[in-house]
Amino acid sequence: MQWLKLEVDRLRDKGLYRRLRVFRTGQVPHAIVDGKEVLLLSSNNYLGLSEHPLVKKGAVGAVEAYGTGSGGSRLTTGTSELYASLEDALADFKRTERSLVFSTGYMANLACLTSLVGQGDVIFSDELNHASIVDGCKLSRAETRVYRHRDTEHLRDLLRNLRGNGRRLIVTDGVFSMDGDLAPLPEIVELGEEFDARVMVDDAHATGIFGERRSGTPEHFGVHDKIDVHVGTLSKAIGSIGGYVAGSSLLIEYLVNTARSFIFTTALPPPAIGAALAAISVIRVEDPAVKLWKNVGDYTALLKEGGLDVSSESQIIPIMIGGTDNTCLFSDRLFEQGVYASAIRPPSVPANMGRIRTALMATHTSEDVHTAAGVILEVAGERGLL
Repeated sequence: MQWLKLEVDRLRDKGLYRRLRVFRTGQVPHAIVDGKEVLLLSSNNYLGLSEHPLVKKGAVGAVEAYGTGSGGSRLTTGTSELYASLEDALADFKRTERSLVFSTGYMANLACLTSLVGQGDVIFSDELNHASIVDGCKLSRAETRVYRHRDTEHLRDLLRNLRGNGRRLIVTDGVFSMDGDLAPLPEIVELGEEFDARVMVDDAHATGIFGERRSGTPEHFGVHDKIDVHVGTLSKAIGSIGGYVAGSSLLIEYLVNTARSFIFTTALPPPAIGAALAAISVIRVEDPAVKLWKNVGDYTALLKEGGLDVSSESQIIPIMIGGTDNTCLFSDRLFEQGVYASAIRPPSVPANMGRIRTALMATHTSEDVHTAAGVILEVAGERGLL
C-alpha cells in the first residue's frame, strides 16, 4: 500500500492535507478544541439548538421511550411513531402536503436526483452546488448541464438550446454553504415555468433562519408554492442529524418506493428524531434567528469598519484569502489567538479561492462578536489584507 503514503504526501505538499480536531465540548460559543479553549466561529449549529435545554430534553425523552437504536430500515422495523410526528411537523413547517425524513441531507439529495430523473433527462445545476448534489447528478445517469453561479441568463441559454422531450430539473442550493449568498429563486422559478422544468431547492443552510416563518429561502423570496422539491437537513440550524424532502403527497409516495438511499439504510435513532421535533417547536415559539441576525449585522459591520472586504447575504461570512498555504496560515494564527474558524480549500472551493469560513450562532454574545471581529482584523492586518 505504498501508493497510499505517496498520495497522503502529495496532499501535504499541495497544502490540502486535513486532520480531525477533537472537541471536548459540544457546539458551544466557547469550545475546548484540541485541549484549548477557543471562540467557535465555524459551526453550522446556527441557532445554538444542539445545546438548547428543550432540544436535549426531546432527545432524552425519546431514548427513555424508544431506546437508542431504530432496529432497521424505515420499510422494515425503523419507522417509529416519532417519525410520523416529525414528518407531520416538517410538512406543516414547510407548508407542503407531506415530508419524508432521511438519515442525512446527503441521502435526501441523492434520493431526489437518482429517482426523479434518469437517462434521457437533463439536470441544470449551479456550478457551486453542494457535493451531494454534484454526486446525485452523476449517479442519476441524466445529462447534467452546469450553469455559472447564480447566472440566470446562462441558465436561460442552456434551457433554450435544449432539444428532446425528457424531463427537465433545475437544482440549486438556497444558501450556498461556502459563499453565504442566496440563489436567485424568483428568476429560476420563472425560467422553470417558461421552459417546463421542475425546480428543486436544497435549503440546508436556510431552514430555521430565512423567511417570516423561518421555513427557508423559498418563503423568503415569496415563491414557496412554486418549488416542486424542497430539500433540507436536520443537522445544521435544527441541531440534530438527518435530512428531509418536502412536497406533494405523490412525490413522497414515489420516493418511499424508489429512492435507494431511503430503502437501503438504517433509520435514524430515536434521540435524533426527538431532538429535531423539539427544535422545530423551539424555532416556532422562541424564534432564535432574531438574535442570529443581530449578531450577523454587528459582526459584518465591525469587519467592514476595520477595513476588511466581506460580502454575504446570510449567517455564513467568508474571509477570502486565496492560496491554500496562506489560508491555512491564517486559520492557524486565529487558533493561536483563541478563535477557531476553519480553512476552506479545494476541493471544497475552486483553486486559489481559499477562505476562512466564519459562521455566526444565535448563542454568541455581543462580547463574543466583538472579540471575534477584533481577532480577525488583527490577523488580517498581520497578513496584509486590510
